[in-house]
Amino acid sequence: MHWTELPSESFAVLRRGACIPAHLLALDANRQLDARRQRAMTRYYLDAGAGGVAVGVHSTQFAIRDVGLYEPVLELAMRTAHEWEPIGGKRPLFMVAGLAGQTQQAMREAGIARGLGYHAGLLSLAAMRGASEDELVAHCSAVAEVMPLVGFYLQPAVGGIHLPMTFWRRFAEIDNVVAIKMAPFHRYRTLDVIRGVVAARAEERVTLYTGNDDHIVLDLLSPFTFMRGGHPVTVRIRGGLLGHWSVWTQKAVQLLDRIHAAIEQGSVPPDLLALDAQVTDCNAALFDVAHDFHGCIAGCHEVLRRQGLLEGTWCLDPAEGLSPGQAAELTRVQADYPHLADDGFVAAHRERWLA
Repeated sequence: MHWTELPSESFAVLRRGACIPAHLLALDANRQLDARRQRAMTRYYLDAGAGGVAVGVHSTQFAIRDVGLYEPVLELAMRTAHEWEPIGGKRPLFMVAGLAGQTQQAMREAGIARGLGYHAGLLSLAAMRGASEDELVAHCSAVAEVMPLVGFYLQPAVGGIHLPMTFWRRFAEIDNVVAIKMAPFHRYRTLDVIRGVVAARAEERVTLYTGNDDHIVLDLLSPFTFMRGGHPVTVRIRGGLLGHWSVWTQKAVQLLDRIHAAIEQGSVPPDLLALDAQVTDCNAALFDVAHDFHGCIAGCHEVLRRQGLLEGTWCLDPAEGLSPGQAAELTRVQADYPHLADDGFVAAHRERWLA
């Protein structure tokens, strides 16, 4: 499947810039899939106004592949998206499937995702650690033969590998690449990606998304200007594909809408700039920065548990959970920044989503 075959309305959602939550995984106390709560989460994201969801990605836990849940979880999210009537009525979505593993596995997962109706695959390169740049580009090109790709610069702290500007230029030159999610949590490496896209002359095809959960607001507000052939080229990060946006999603949608409006008006109010530090402070609690991101998934689970969408914070790995002091930090940021939480929205609709 080539990107030119994508539904134009869905592709337009990606190009404009959308809030795309990285879907979490609902488990019961036996660490088995809780399909009712998994479906409720998808309904929550759609009612909150998300432009789509990303399923089978880091926040969904890469280990779903080891326990036979990859296809069932992707299928459940897609079926729910088709069947659910969101608040405000049906609208186009851009659906992203996580792809992982070495070449044959990633191609097989891309085939599954394409068959289920996903529009693009978010390609993790963590399993390619030690490969040369040529091998990485060949891997990406092979998977891109199956479906459109979203590049993924995953931060090394949770399994990613360092990828230089030259890789991102060559990656952006692959004709079936439609977007890149930048999540190195590193300013210099974020610039490497953007420079690579500009050098590849791919900015009209490749839409930039932030995955830098530690720098969301300023990523989205900043223009990035680089020289190409003696002329300045300015690009912007249009949307976010974020684990942080798997919680408080309604407020994330409103934030992105406000950022888009400010850019269109050419005026950024100081209080919008101030939100960058506040959102980052929230992320420090969510992602357990104090313990090198050990509780980054469980922290998101805890927010949805407190809201009643999840029953617990269980992860597939029994050793993965909240770190000491993380729950107290979540309580602090929720008290300090109530305007960034959507507890009232969830309370008003939770029973409908769980039905």
